[in-house]
Amino acid sequence: MTYHIREATEEDFPDILAMIRELAAFEKAPEKVTNSLEQMQQEKDFFRCLVAEGEDGHIAGMALYFIAYYTWVGKSLFLDDLYVREASRQQKVGSALLKKLFEVALKEDCKRVRWQVLNWNHPAIGMYRKLGAAMDDEWLTCTVEAGHFPAFEG
Repeated sequence: MTYHIREATEEDFPDILAMIRELAAFEKAPEKVTNSLEQMQQEKDFFRCLVAEGEDGHIAGMALYFIAYYTWVGKSLFLDDLYVREASRQQKVGSALLKKLFEVALKEDCKRVRWQVLNWNHPAIGMYRKLGAAMDDEWLTCTVEAGHFPAFEG
């Protein structure tokens, strides 16, 4: 099957949210997803998403990203999630999404594309290395969730 890579629309939000949940289950953290369709609609200006659509209209994968600013290099593209549904894996859908993502980065004049991958996701790591991605084992990701933000005095 061939896939068409395109910008997602609001009509794709149910499929995107379903894939976010599938990805969370794949990453062994389904309970961490608190996002909703309503929240996605309210916050749609903060993210962009590419989808891989099959000839049958089925969404096979997504690349959800946003534009960020890094002090050392400037404007950059951050790929938050790349996900291909299980039935469409090994069909170069992920590579096609990444190719289009790099085209977006060039068009947007981004100086860097950055993303994260779990250290046990060896198929993804292999694909990223083939693309020439540098893997960083020096920096750690720090996260504080809403509801746990520290209170500062003074």
